[in-house]
Amino acid sequence: MPLSEHEQKLLEQLEKQLHEDDPKFASSMGSDPGRSWSTRHLVIGVLGTLAGVLLLLLGVSLQSIIVGVLGFVVMGGGVYFATMRSSSGKGKAAGAGRKPGKPRSSFMSNLEQRWDERHRGEP
Repeated sequence: MPLSEHEQKLLEQLEKQLHEDDPKFASSMGSDPGRSWSTRHLVIGVLGTLAGVLLLLLGVSLQSIIVGVLGFVVMGGGVYFATMRSSSGKGKAAGAGRKPGKPRSSFMSNLEQRWDERHRGEP
């Protein structure tokens, strides 16, 4: 069941406020809109992984430990590169969007206020 327009707006407000109040926590949860999966990283990483597998197989067939280890390292690097996330350059400073006079607990107090209003039956 999709969210209503009102619920989507509330969710966007909550996400925005979370990013303003605690950007470090928001980025650690992976909800930072400035970071996304990169198709370029994925394609290059998969190609690197395949090259590493081929080098590993070549090292096994030639019975060369050095070539096999090199293939394993290339394969690991390819997997690492494929799973990297790229940043779009927005909000490089962690506290760039924070308002100087705003207290840190406003997010939680706002949530508590909304919770109380719902239990009292207020909109």
